[in-house]
Amino acid sequence: MKIGIIGAGNIGGNLTRRLTALGHEVAVANSRGPQSLAALVAETGATAVPAAEAARGAQVVVVTVPLKNVPDLPAGLLAGAAEGVAVIDTGNYYPKERDGRIDAIEDGGVTESRWTEQHLGHPVVKAFNGTYAEDLLARPRPQGDPERIAVPVAGDDEAAKRVVRALIDELGFDTVDAGGIDESWRQQPGTPVYGLRAGAEAVARALTEAAPERPAAHRA
Repeated sequence: MKIGIIGAGNIGGNLTRRLTALGHEVAVANSRGPQSLAALVAETGATAVPAAEAARGAQVVVVTVPLKNVPDLPAGLLAGAAEGVAVIDTGNYYPKERDGRIDAIEDGGVTESRWTEQHLGHPVVKAFNGTYAEDLLARPRPQGDPERIAVPVAGDDEAAKRVVRALIDELGFDTVDAGGIDESWRQQPGTPVYGLRAGAEAVARALTEAAPERPAAHRA
């Protein structure tokens, strides 16, 4: 597939490494420009592009930038993407450490991914937000392996969710359907599933154990 990755930090960089190794055509962008990605391009064979071009022709787009930077993404970011593009949101709201206060999340009861979706103007699938970046390289396992870990996946677009779950399976991880984007609070920071390295059964159980109240440590 043709995949655009916007953000080349720990998650974005390791997804670039894995997806190119699997044979996908990857275009990667960051806020500092294509020249800053020379080492990653040399390592992986991905193509470095400006952020405004990362989604061009892409069947999957991964948005993996700090939440506070989502409003600064180029307007019409997804206009040139393939029809039916699946957009993966890996983001998390860290008001104290990084993002500052976002009123819609704090006061409006909007989930982090719904807020991102509203800014992008396109449905998103929330995945990898609680995944350790190093696990993308170190912990892939074949189907049926008892040590295979599972990733919760939330989204309203069922077709896009199927595409994302198939891609995650290809990457070497199981998935658990975590419901729609309004239910994606179940995998936000501070919930039992966030950062959980476990199989599908334990991940599904952790999702049911989540409480809707945002923990104090994750409020502004």
